[in-house]
Amino acid sequence: MALDHITLASFRNHAATRLDGARQLNLLVGENGAGKTNVLEALSLFAPGRGLRRASLTEVAGQSGQGGFGASALLDTGDGGEPVKLGTGMSPERSGRRIVQVNGAETSAISLGEWLAMGWLTPAMDRLFADTATARRRFVDRMAVAIEPGHARHASRYEAALRERNRLLSDEMEPDPAWLDSLEAQMASHGSALAQGRARLLGSLTTRLEELPDAPFARPALAYLPSGSIEEEVMLSQWRSERGRDRAAQRTLSGPHRDELGVTMAGKDMPASECSTGEQKAMLVAITLAHAELAARGRPGVLLLDEVAAHLDPIRREALFDRLRDSGTQVWLTGTEPAPFEAILGEAAVWRVADGVAEPV
Repeated sequence: MALDHITLASFRNHAATRLDGARQLNLLVGENGAGKTNVLEALSLFAPGRGLRRASLTEVAGQSGQGGFGASALLDTGDGGEPVKLGTGMSPERSGRRIVQVNGAETSAISLGEWLAMGWLTPAMDRLFADTATARRRFVDRMAVAIEPGHARHASRYEAALRERNRLLSDEMEPDPAWLDSLEAQMASHGSALAQGRARLLGSLTTRLEELPDAPFARPALAYLPSGSIEEEVMLSQWRSERGRDRAAQRTLSGPHRDELGVTMAGKDMPASECSTGEQKAMLVAITLAHAELAARGRPGVLLLDEVAAHLDPIRREALFDRLRDSGTQVWLTGTEPAPFEAILGEAAVWRVADGVAEPV
């Protein structure tokens, strides 16, 4: 058990919801639109980033909070000490910015990664392999943060320096070479760390996936496809030599922001984007489970699975539940009815959700 005593205040359609008695396996049951995914979204905000929907803070804030919201939980770190209180929210009085607290002390959202390894799989991710390279990079970086929390800081600082370099390149005035030197040095330092973190993650995932059987989930073969070198000095040299080309394009044309994730179905040697919808879903589940097992070896882990069981046949559902039990991570699942979860109902904490209210079953 990782998270418990979870509260949501004016979070989307949850005016005031509290979930106590969480276990390793946790199930939210209710009709579509009842607010099940909203609970998962609130939990996802205990990790760096914008949560599983990537929504703006104003979208999250419910009507009852007059433009603000709050979410909190107690985190059992597993070391026998006192639980850590995590909190996040937005107050209109704080200029609409996100507030994050750990044990009552305000901190940055990036620092949440030091406490908790978070992962999730939602129906919106089903088209990941046919989506943009940006979506796949975001998927890789989120997994990397769950294993190496410092990855989030490298990603944030690289993006900030990249935006400033692109701004200078698109300016009508000739950019100051010294300022470009400084920005490119920052990009190279954090970009190299970012790229090498991605490479380590995919290497670890590949090793774990190769240890698993091809069935019942299709086994994906992963490849990290960087747009260039992942070495700091080579990156720096490349950007300096490409200033003229990049200025003509008014943007930076090479670097970790152009990296790609390659995925093929190992049994068929077929690109994931060309596989059937069912095969793509099975590969996503395989990656998500392998990552959850890796992430749980460090900090407490939480895995959010939105409507995942309903799209699996009985054999794959049984295998999914077996893997979740053995993963060492806390799991939160959603479904419209309890029937697909019959195999875990005796051990899971279950809540029925209706109109933004969660009642224990």
